[in-house]
Amino acid sequence: IDCVAMCVNDIVCSGAQPLFFLDYIATGKSIPEKIESIVKGVAEGCQMAGCALIGGETAEMPGFYAEDEYDLAGFSVGIVDRDEIIDGSKIRPGDKLIGIASSGVHSNGFSLVRKLFPMTRESLNEWYDELNGRLGDILLRPTKIYVKTILGLMQKFELKGIANITGGGFIENIPRMLNSESLRIAIHKDTWTVPPIFTLMQKLGDISEEDIYNTFNMGVGMVLAVDAAIADEVIRTLNDMGEEAWCIGEVEAGEGRIRIC
Repeated sequence: IDCVAMCVNDIVCSGAQPLFFLDYIATGKSIPEKIESIVKGVAEGCQMAGCALIGGETAEMPGFYAEDEYDLAGFSVGIVDRDEIIDGSKIRPGDKLIGIASSGVHSNGFSLVRKLFPMTRESLNEWYDELNGRLGDILLRPTKIYVKTILGLMQKFELKGIANITGGGFIENIPRMLNSESLRIAIHKDTWTVPPIFTLMQKLGDISEEDIYNTFNMGVGMVLAVDAAIADEVIRTLNDMGEEAWCIGEVEAGEGRIRIC
């Protein structure tokens, strides 16, 4: 699901609809039950995104991978009319930024996660009261796929920019929606609920605010830029669609690309 999400969530940021997906699995030893389980997850992700899994490749590579190792990659193709591409060119000062909740850590920052927590069965099965769950279950929640939500919004509202919060967190990803050097992003930290897994990791690693916002999604998996006049209505529509959403900032005139305050 994560592999699919990393592709289709990027595609929909351009206003495109994912059409199909292909995967590639490389392993030291092809164990049919394991391959079946992996492909089942890919197929489930494709269903969530409304695209077709039309093929792929499985390569058995003994001597290159250990028997119990595998590598998974994939790509997706989407379609959008040229005059409907969302490229940030319509973003103006005063536009509001709407954040849509993530399902958790998603697929990014796990190099740091593995440094913060021992990667042992005992550690991953440990119950954390502040997380209301076992660590492994929290960390392995699949990445949320936003395709159907975004395509549904586009039927009702003009979305001026969309940012998928992946590697690089807020600081690298949100400014990518801007199409002008004279604009910058202002994010207000107290406008949404940060899931406790991020607070816990920041405490355990003594991570600076800049570093944690440059690594993790902090509970916001997708950010939309919309005209201020429709921001409240967009949030209500997202809530009606089963999403949790907040106005987390706005676009400003000025340099600096992004400020978090």
